[in-house]
Amino acid sequence: MNTPDQIAGRRSGAAKGRHRVMSLGTFAAIVSFIACIHLAFWALKKPDTAADSVEDKLPSVSYNRFAQKTPAGPIVPEAQIRTDLAAIAAYAESVRTYASTQGLERVPEIARELGLTVTLGIWLDKDEARNEREIATALDLARRYRNVTRLVVGNETFLRHEHSAAELAKIVRRVKRDSPVPVATADHWKTFIDHPELVDAVDEVFAHILPYWEGMPKQTALDGSLALYELLRAKYPSKKIVIGEFGWPSAGHNFERAVPDPVSQAVLLRNFVARANVLGIDYNIVEAIDQPEKLFEGNVGPYWGIFDASLQPKFAWTGQLVDADYWKAALLAVSIGLLLSISILALRGATAGQATLLAAADHLVGHWCASVLVYWQGHYFLHGEVITFAIALPLLGLLAPIARSRLNEMATVALGHEPARLLNVSSSAPAVLTPKVSIHIPAYREPPEMLLRTIDSVAQLDYPDFECVVVINNTPDPAFWRPIEARCRDLGPRFKFVRVENLRGFKAAALRLAMAETSADAQIIGIIDADYVVDPKWLKDLIPGFADSKVGLIQAPQDHRDGDRSAIHAAMNAEYAGFFDIGMVERNEVNAIIVHGTMCLIRRTALEAAGGWSSDTICEDSDLGLTILERGWRAHYTNQRYGWGLLPQDYMAFRTQRSRWAGGAVQIVKKHWRQFLPGTSLLDRDQKREFAFGWLSWFGAEIIAVAAALLNLVWVPFVAFKIVAIPDPLLTLPIISAFIVSLAHFVCAYRLRVAVPYRQMFGAMVVFMSVQWTVASAAFKAALPAHGNYFHRTPKGKGVVVGTRILTMPETVLGALLVAGAITIFATNFYRVLEADLFATILLIQSLPFLSAVALVWLERLGEGRSQKLAAVRPAGQNKMIS
Repeated sequence: MNTPDQIAGRRSGAAKGRHRVMSLGTFAAIVSFIACIHLAFWALKKPDTAADSVEDKLPSVSYNRFAQKTPAGPIVPEAQIRTDLAAIAAYAESVRTYASTQGLERVPEIARELGLTVTLGIWLDKDEARNEREIATALDLARRYRNVTRLVVGNETFLRHEHSAAELAKIVRRVKRDSPVPVATADHWKTFIDHPELVDAVDEVFAHILPYWEGMPKQTALDGSLALYELLRAKYPSKKIVIGEFGWPSAGHNFERAVPDPVSQAVLLRNFVARANVLGIDYNIVEAIDQPEKLFEGNVGPYWGIFDASLQPKFAWTGQLVDADYWKAALLAVSIGLLLSISILALRGATAGQATLLAAADHLVGHWCASVLVYWQGHYFLHGEVITFAIALPLLGLLAPIARSRLNEMATVALGHEPARLLNVSSSAPAVLTPKVSIHIPAYREPPEMLLRTIDSVAQLDYPDFECVVVINNTPDPAFWRPIEARCRDLGPRFKFVRVENLRGFKAAALRLAMAETSADAQIIGIIDADYVVDPKWLKDLIPGFADSKVGLIQAPQDHRDGDRSAIHAAMNAEYAGFFDIGMVERNEVNAIIVHGTMCLIRRTALEAAGGWSSDTICEDSDLGLTILERGWRAHYTNQRYGWGLLPQDYMAFRTQRSRWAGGAVQIVKKHWRQFLPGTSLLDRDQKREFAFGWLSWFGAEIIAVAAALLNLVWVPFVAFKIVAIPDPLLTLPIISAFIVSLAHFVCAYRLRVAVPYRQMFGAMVVFMSVQWTVASAAFKAALPAHGNYFHRTPKGKGVVVGTRILTMPETVLGALLVAGAITIFATNFYRVLEADLFATILLIQSLPFLSAVALVWLERLGEGRSQKLAAVRPAGQNKMIS
């Protein structure tokens, strides 16, 4: 185990040589260097644009439009067909349709006017009446229009399990008898491999070879597709083989190793057409125009066209492939990164190391922002994307400053200068400064043996002029207060005992009563909790800090003397230590510490100027401390321990305490938010930033995390069964990144600042995570207008572990649902869609806080059960000795 001295030495070593404040020139050089690296990254990841040129028109492209509802039934408007085919005629010699009714019967006539031939499709499904209309209409069109060169009976009808191969062959033969042109059926290439009887029925094999749906990576998609074509030729050498569909989507999710993107689509199609033309392959490109309505194929369905939905070509078929917007996006990403990096100048005393890390993070955010804009430029506003982005972007907007704040603290601890404002207890002021101190100890139904030990430690203080006021309120049982009254009487007039019943106003009311009993000549008020044993040097070391008349309060950290009671208590103790050795130290650098109601010394004039102790909130100590800072007073903090209390009795008590702190913090925000407006208080910019980001990073982060978990649970069935849309990596990767930042922040800060071994650090992490629901629910309730104040006393020390299973029921349910959701998505993601796996990973990450609470409850129960078992087998004499 590391000692505090070892930690201090490691901290000094980590900061040695780094605490020189960088100049403006150094800052400019760093951010420029990071910007150049960012720009170089864009240059390196610029996709390969080398592709074969295609000078001639394409032999054939697929054309289809979704029918619009009209009083006469679903119809594709003639004007739409004419506009579409006019655009297609400039790039292709023929079109392949998929149906011959619902307005598409106009295609042959319009195509003839534009010089296009037609491969006419006959749509087949289980609607026999429509099938008959399709067949009759197609045969009539084939007889009337000489530009109809073949009929294709059905499209993937066998693949969709709507007709068997035998049924389909029978229909094909029937059409062939009356058709003036060759007849085929279109289906997946393997359908023809497995069903020779279908091949026997057709004039031509119209095979769909789509490397994307084969899961082929773009690097091997062309060769892999031609290999499938050769497989068909080898099996049926006497039949004409036509690649009825070949294509690649420009956007959408991956399918196994196939990843769509605009450049890959352009390169693959151009290379395929060039190779196919040389090899004399008859083929059809799917498809002519993007169809945003084609969602039955998932989110890749809308993006197969060589034209976008507005009939603009997606790429050029000759010359170099150029993305005109690529460098615009790169410059936008770098510019956003540079703008965000300017905020580093607002940090006092930032070092070169801090600036480098934070600037790099800012450029990552800039890259993400540019990627979001690129996404929307290359995608359609489909209802699934709109819903996911509308929900996720506001949450990510709140998550970003939280992650940035934690990254900033990690950079400060690891790469920043040494803390400069920690109170130097050895030379803070001349030793002759010994103003009278009045120490106040409020108590409510506290075990007398615990409170007696606290009073005895105060009596041992090495300080010439102090008094102690013990206030016991609302404690009618004489067994709790009579021993305290007797001890105060024995210790003499410096110890005042006050008992009151029916006192309203929580702990603040008891402290107001103590002030009323305070000697008129007392200049400093000290507050300690009833369970604290203080160091004799507490006042002697810290009171000289008040030599500066602008100092309003001095705070020492909390610590605990019973951290060895159990592994859970050790973890609790380490979790508390993180706040006092990391957060409080950094907040102290900008005079923005959080006052906590023990081991605190307050100048009496500052306390009275702030209006004294208020019962407006259930965290009267933090409320008063912020008020004092708003009046312009200075606060000092030392991380040296001068007092040791007792940890919460059990995990339930720990949760109760954390719930009160969270609720009280929200009450403080509601009470003080106006003081953060310009000109309303003496808080400076750094103090406002520290408090605002502190609140956001604590209860704000927990509320966001719980809200995100609940929303994701609602979204699980939509992702698992591909009903709407799977959240894009643009929305999921930032969440995973924020989790990694939080994890790195915790580990880095603890290793450099907190004197605990790895095992205890891990325990502190689990304890910290476990109260996510507790903090979020308490903060949410406190934010409600009708919420009232209720002060929950935190049981301290040893005692019987009370039932906590029911209290963790929300965590049990949410944790189980999140894990079940993740397993469901992993299990149903047969084709390893990256977006689905990322979403499932996030569900597992989100389950960790809830499962941590459940695990701690069961560990505590297990430990209690073992203790009871040991007690049951001890000899009677041993039990007496131990008690």
